[in-house]
Amino acid sequence: MEVKQINSMAQVNCADWNRLAGDAYPFLRHEFLLALEQSGSVSGQTGWVPSHLLVIDEEKLLAFMPLYLKQHSWGEYVFDHQWAHAYQQQGLAYYPKWLTAVPLTPCQGPRIVIKATIDPLEVLHTLLTFIKQLSEQRGISSWHCLFPVRQQADLLMSLGLNIREGVQFHWFNQGYRDFNDFLQTLSASKRKMIRRERRRVNEQSVRLLRIAGTDISDLQWQVFFQFYTMTYLKRGSKPYLNLAFFQQIAATMAEQLLLVLAVKDNKYVAAALSFVGSDTLYGRYWGCYEEYNSLHFEACYYQGLDYCIEHGLKRFDSGAQGEHKISRGFEPITTYSAHWIKDARFAQAIEQFLAKEQKAVQLYKQDAASFLPFKQKI
Repeated sequence: MEVKQINSMAQVNCADWNRLAGDAYPFLRHEFLLALEQSGSVSGQTGWVPSHLLVIDEEKLLAFMPLYLKQHSWGEYVFDHQWAHAYQQQGLAYYPKWLTAVPLTPCQGPRIVIKATIDPLEVLHTLLTFIKQLSEQRGISSWHCLFPVRQQADLLMSLGLNIREGVQFHWFNQGYRDFNDFLQTLSASKRKMIRRERRRVNEQSVRLLRIAGTDISDLQWQVFFQFYTMTYLKRGSKPYLNLAFFQQIAATMAEQLLLVLAVKDNKYVAAALSFVGSDTLYGRYWGCYEEYNSLHFEACYYQGLDYCIEHGLKRFDSGAQGEHKISRGFEPITTYSAHWIKDARFAQAIEQFLAKEQKAVQLYKQDAASFLPFKQKI
């Protein structure tokens, strides 16, 4: 097996990449990663230098791993700023660092994609050896793999990497017939709360449109992007993604997109964009000009739950953070990241920190689960 490094998704054949990636997890599709690069959303100027790794045998693609050279830690959703600060205090450089992740996308999924007939441990060992050698040659401090699935996190741990845990809130479809069937599993108070929130949206004369990606018009994409931009401007920051990115995925992978638009007085007032996987709906981007009572819950959560139930999807991953999701039936789940630190002293210190942090994270997850709104089973 030979490891080849490329600096653009354009340097690998789309069909070969997607033959391994499939379409179950939309964020590893060639089209998605290429759109990030070609739109300029991911580039050296934004601090994400594409450095992807391919594993090849006799010109055949056996495995791949998205990889970026990072000059900062923004847009990652696994926070290591304290680690960088500790390096700085010792007069050492934490940046640049290697990062295996889907840029700006804290959604758990495969991070190293390997042909089914190949031993995954052998491939991971080969890739890790390559990364370590390259890090020594180029003076790079570390490699971080964010939001891998549990199986890959376990394999990376077996190779000596430190594993960090986090918590997100996901909704699981228990074979519900409709939204009301789901509500019947909740306590009376939470059932009333959700019905009240949905009713309030209707009382404000706001109606929701659920539009498949293939049916989204150019005007609706423009409207969505304005709402998306507003989310960042309200916080005094610039959006990570640009209109060219959304226009490109609209042209290349529309079948995996779902847009919810809120309409009042024949005007669009809010929007939420999701990605559709084989068994999971991924809620990603939201925005509005002005606030309406409970509209965020309706557009970002309840419309997604309706969609999952109607289409038989097993899970709704609505993104990072959000303890308010618990009372609406989103359960705490464990997320993972894996970390290789070149400096042995820092590696040991970070390992000790993560051991303490893990206990706190597990207690937090248990505490969050105690607030779930489901009826007690007798």
